[in-house]
Amino acid sequence: MPVLSSQLPFGVSGVPSLMLASAGLDGVALALLLIVTLGVGAQWLAWRVRVPSILILLAFGFAVGPGAAVITGHSLLDPDALFGDLLLPLVGLCVGVILYEGGLTLRAREITGVGRVVFMLVSVGALVTWLIASLGAGLILGLSVELSVLLGAILIVTGPTVVGPLLQHIRPAGQTGPVLKWEGIVIDPIGAIAAVLVLETVLMGSASEAPLGVALALGLTILAGCGLGLVSAMLLIAFLERFWIPEQLQNPVSLMLVVVSYTLANVIQAESGLLATTVMGIVLANQRRVDIRHILEFKENLRVLIIAALFIVLGARIRPQELGMINWWRAIALLVVLVVVARPVSVWLSTIRAGLSRRERLFMSWMAPRGIVAAAVSSVFALTLDEARPDLNAELLVPVTFLIIVGTVCIYGLSTPAVARVLGVSDENPQGILVIGASPVARSISSVLQRLGVTVRLVDTNRGNVMAARMSGLDVMYGNVLDDLFFEDLDMRGVGRVIAMTPNDEVNTLALQRFEHIFGKAGLFRLSVRPEKKEKLREKSGVMRAAGPMRPGGKPVAASVDLDPGRGHSATTGRRLFDQRIDLATLEKRLAEGWVIKATSITDDFTIEDHHTLYGDENVPMFVIHPDGVVEIATPGKPLGAVPGTKLVALVNPESLFILKPPG
Repeated sequence: MPVLSSQLPFGVSGVPSLMLASAGLDGVALALLLIVTLGVGAQWLAWRVRVPSILILLAFGFAVGPGAAVITGHSLLDPDALFGDLLLPLVGLCVGVILYEGGLTLRAREITGVGRVVFMLVSVGALVTWLIASLGAGLILGLSVELSVLLGAILIVTGPTVVGPLLQHIRPAGQTGPVLKWEGIVIDPIGAIAAVLVLETVLMGSASEAPLGVALALGLTILAGCGLGLVSAMLLIAFLERFWIPEQLQNPVSLMLVVVSYTLANVIQAESGLLATTVMGIVLANQRRVDIRHILEFKENLRVLIIAALFIVLGARIRPQELGMINWWRAIALLVVLVVVARPVSVWLSTIRAGLSRRERLFMSWMAPRGIVAAAVSSVFALTLDEARPDLNAELLVPVTFLIIVGTVCIYGLSTPAVARVLGVSDENPQGILVIGASPVARSISSVLQRLGVTVRLVDTNRGNVMAARMSGLDVMYGNVLDDLFFEDLDMRGVGRVIAMTPNDEVNTLALQRFEHIFGKAGLFRLSVRPEKKEKLREKSGVMRAAGPMRPGGKPVAASVDLDPGRGHSATTGRRLFDQRIDLATLEKRLAEGWVIKATSITDDFTIEDHHTLYGDENVPMFVIHPDGVVEIATPGKPLGAVPGTKLVALVNPESLFILKPPG
């Protein structure tokens, strides 16, 4: 078959229609180019317009698949012709890699005290969702019992690729964030396994054999999935611990073990590979014997490409005739049942006596978007049933599932931030502070603020600083905010401002840029570097200008790059802290000389003016804590509202008290 077909769309003679995914290397190359370009382009566009990327990915997939077929009579992309028999195994393997990457982000300490809630959601909650979704599919869509139960099992899963970004944006209070994160990843293999068990039952056909077959399949799934996942993780840990794998091969070897565990588990029992890869990721994430951060970074980049490609490919597989087979109003009614009935009932039954507030339970009831696992499983099972049981009309599975995916992502993705604000789960004006850097200065400031009831979290890449902060009773994390995976896992509940206090101004700038889309420029602050470094940078800046092109008359043209960290690029990312006189070096010097960071109550009898009189002009006001918990941060040129009833945090010299007091 030629790459360029002579069939003429739009009735224009002489203009060939491009038939991607037809036989021939050129067609395959063009099809792959289209998949990658549309996938990455959709992710970028979603980032620009701030909508869930799944919506744009599916829109692009529909456009080159059924959309193009309706308009021109031919799909621009035909995944079945492109990949052939490899398509569905590749889709399954890609989903396995996604769940492995998700498992790598699940740390047991996140759900300390609420592990029971997660267990109930993925067990009781899953059963309730399965039952209600199955009843809805049968009563509303009129599907057969077999197909209704299978669709209900597929719709158990949620979409971690949608839940994760939403939680990062909302930063819900309490334990709802970690619970939803764990549920979104752990329930995916459970939903896939449930769907496999239903499929096994449907394909057996004999009611007498079904219970024994289901029990055997479930046992094999648990043994194969958990066993191979655990063995693969332990092998990788042992290899890394003994330095048997060179650094440049560690990511390829980890990916190889993912493929091995997934494939072998699936050979033993269908779809148990998803459980194997999830277990492997969770085991690696919760061990302390080897560092796996570089593996996390690699898998994060791989996940973005895989998700982009999968949604484009699966969206393009849908045929126009399949879309015409479903009753859209009935399908939308099923969507409403899932959102309004199934999810709330499953959450409330799963969180009885769990210690969660009513607002937290309501918020969790409004968070269950479906994603890539539902799309992939429905595509695989529809093809299997089409071949084995054509009487079931299994081709309805895919369009109904995709409608549920699009509907739930739209509903939850666009409304959840507002719902969180209304419920008070997402703090509209969080006063907590994230401090980047845990140096002695940062620890001194944070300790005072923490004693005053302010939420303070510190982050540092220096283990010594982290240990010292932990010994001081501070909430501190070891990691680099420039690391994508660490940034995603960062606990920002209750945090409203970020202060960069590292001794490197460039690092401060880059770190604050990571948070600008979350907190805005008004919520970013930086402590300037030492004065002598500034002077050197000014000198370098002057040299650059002098070495630049000359205007007529011998005057140099100013360089476009200003290296002064007090202005230009650095100043646009983060407001300067405290006072023009104060930088990190000055604070370190004064604290070493005996100065202290002290909190003082401002009253009618002891005003801010009295404070200045007592400690002299050398004292440096830093923060004001208001009775309602609002935290004011001092910046140059901005007077603090230290009125009676507030607490002033300032750098003061205790010896100034003796200087001001008259002798005797």
